[in-house]
Amino acid sequence: MNKESPGRISAFITMFLPGIFLLGFNIGTGSVTTMAKAGATYGMSLLWTVLISCLATYFMIVLYGRYTLITGETALQAFRKHIHPWVGLFFIVALTAGVAGSVMGVMGIVADMSSEWSKAFIEGGIEPLYFAIFFILLVYFIFWNGQTKFFERALAVIVAIMAACFILNFLILMPPPVEIISGLIPNIPEVAVGESRGPFLLIASMVGTTLFSGLFIIRTTLVKESGWTLKDDKQQRRDAKVAVALMFIISASIMAAAAGTLFTQGIGLSKATQMIGLLEPLAGAFAASIFAIGIIAAGVSSQFPNILMLPWLLCDYNNSKREMTLAKYRIMVFFISLLGLVVPIFEARPLVVMIVSQAFNSVLLPVTVACIFILGNQSHIMGEHKYSVVTNAILIGIFAFSIITSAMGINGVLGMINGS
Repeated sequence: MNKESPGRISAFITMFLPGIFLLGFNIGTGSVTTMAKAGATYGMSLLWTVLISCLATYFMIVLYGRYTLITGETALQAFRKHIHPWVGLFFIVALTAGVAGSVMGVMGIVADMSSEWSKAFIEGGIEPLYFAIFFILLVYFIFWNGQTKFFERALAVIVAIMAACFILNFLILMPPPVEIISGLIPNIPEVAVGESRGPFLLIASMVGTTLFSGLFIIRTTLVKESGWTLKDDKQQRRDAKVAVALMFIISASIMAAAAGTLFTQGIGLSKATQMIGLLEPLAGAFAASIFAIGIIAAGVSSQFPNILMLPWLLCDYNNSKREMTLAKYRIMVFFISLLGLVVPIFEARPLVVMIVSQAFNSVLLPVTVACIFILGNQSHIMGEHKYSVVTNAILIGIFAFSIITSAMGINGVLGMINGS
């Protein structure tokens, strides 16, 4: 009995590894910074944005996953075969460009956060560059093993640490429950004091960090590699529910921690590293340390899928086996990993790099929705599983939502570039 229990627990956890991988992909430093900024500036009044984004994310994860269950094709294979080869190439180029910016921005924030946190233990702290080198080597070491299951298990441990830190932080710093509940009611708050723009750019950023196109593309690869078929549809839905539920809980916890401290004190936030210096006098060194550990875990967890994105997309597009131990992929991932040194070496602003990289997703999301709409409505592909009127109506709603938020995001980025 005791001998079987560990095996059963391991098998249970294994069932949800694809979803945990998506969670690690989705919750990165960009998400943490955006949610903390929203909580510090507007309290819990934008929580409804997180809820709607998570519901739309669940719907898209399930649709893309179910497409693979029905056809056996991954997303890029389907784009190449049924729409046009150039569509698949467009996604490879756009996602790689976005991920390149994300690798730079994420590692920049992780290194800055680690350096700031180290000042509590070492006078003057440790230079961000040294932390960047350490975390790059750590992620690359785990990648070197080359097996997807190993990546997923390593990621599961880091995601568990991240989730525990942010939820514990929430329990320490949470605002009154009535404020959390009222935040689920859609509303547009007035422009906060000290903010040059309204909440629209922030809303677009929150949507962009949750409804990430790469999430849905990679989902189909994970579903196919898991060996799931249409009889596993309930399992893939359950897996998606766990991933999205945790996305909402973690995002809401980050927002609530900032709302319960910085917002109530009328203190703004422009970058994640400020949280340590601001939280410590308000909530104590323990809360500040827990937040620091959480954001570092979030950054490291999102780097795994980031550095793997290009080789996985190429394998997907060419319908070849994902053998990451091949020299060409190890070299490719090595150079992608080195992008994490750009921000510490050149002292660039990591938050600006992250925002620019997210501009690619603003363009990608409507295309991603349109592609699954086209595929799902072709009888010769889907057969009896062709999309219903209800499914199409929801997809059209998500498409319209993505167009509006994309316009907000692009205008906001252009405004930042022009200095307006």
